Amino acid sequence: MDVLIVPCPNCGRLNRLPKHRTDDVPICASCRTRLFGRPVDLDAATFDRVVGGVTLPLVIDFWADWCAPCHTMAPELAAVAQELAGHVVFAKVNTEADTELAEHFQIRSIPTLVLLEKGAEVRRISGALTRQQILEWIAHSGAAEA
Repeated sequence: MDVLIVPCPNCGRLNRLPKHRTDDVPICASCRTRLFGRPVDLDAATFDRVVGGVTLPLVIDFWADWCAPCHTMAPELAAVAQELAGHVVFAKVNTEADTELAEHFQIRSIPTLVLLEKGAEVRRISGALTRQQILEWIAHSGAAEA
């Protein structure tokens, strides 16, 4: 049986999930929050554990609270997270709160989306995107293939 490792968007715990159960509504074993459908907040303390443990492709949104385009894109990204639940994990990194992560990824403009597979960067794109543009960007990478 194939098993996925996915982070809880509420408490950050890594959960083991049988691959055939991704279309269910899986919940965190610790806090009982739905595992899919909203981005996980990452910071320097949780980043390595989550990125190193997740078995699905991971899209990270690098953003800042003062950034209007970031706020414009946030509901678009949340919609894509719902749509691709069970196929892609979504996370957010606040570049103002976690400058170390922003520097590590050499983030020069926000919002920036970075796609990781098995912990390695596959692609990135900067600028506010619509739901459809995000879906096309992910589809072009092949990451959302079930």
